[in-house]
Amino acid sequence: MQKMEQLYEGKAKKVYATDDPELCIVDYKDDATAFNGAKKGTISGKGIINNCITNHLMKLLESKGIPTHLVEQLSDRETLVKRVQIIPLEVIVRNIAAGSLAKRLGLEEGHKMSRPVLEYCYKNDALDDPMVNDYHILAMQFATREELNTIADYAFKINEILTNYLSDLGIELIDFKLEFGKTADGQIVLADEISPDTCRFWDSKTGTKLDKDRFRRDMGGVEDAYQEIMKRLLGR
Repeated sequence: MQKMEQLYEGKAKKVYATDDPELCIVDYKDDATAFNGAKKGTISGKGIINNCITNHLMKLLESKGIPTHLVEQLSDRETLVKRVQIIPLEVIVRNIAAGSLAKRLGLEEGHKMSRPVLEYCYKNDALDDPMVNDYHILAMQFATREELNTIADYAFKINEILTNYLSDLGIELIDFKLEFGKTADGQIVLADEISPDTCRFWDSKTGTKLDKDRFRRDMGGVEDAYQEIMKRLLGR
């Protein structure tokens, strides 16, 4: 597989074309951002950790019937994926109140909801990723009703699979952000990443934060937290 020109560079990854028009190479960076790029920094080894964790979890989800963009990991930082058209939505699943949800609803961080909450945000940094609902999404034609139903079904199933899996490793899945894309034949698949950058992971016993909140909130120990997640999931 030949790596060709760079197609895109985001806050955490670069994407390259290949000699196969239906495949791309994703290269994970150590750059760290928060608050839609307002805060910037570097987390040493983050790219390697996020690449490996994402691929590990996507393989798990594939085995449980969730289609993903994953093809194969090429190196510590690079992964071959299906080329997709990203649906411009951040799909957020929340099990326990934290971050913006706690602030918006006046909930104490750590409050356990009676059922998972599904939220959508329009992917647009310039607008600060505003929250949208089904009516906005259908009116703006970001997705059809059928596509949105598929995305919601996948999101709740992913939550169930990951919650159970991580619980056995002493990790509580507080909330997480997903992105979906459409392949050339129109199939909706899970894309982007699943990592401490996009999920809130807390130690089940101590409540210690093991995710990017440590960077957002200047808590220190960011690299150690990412390494701890890698160790629990992959044993290294």
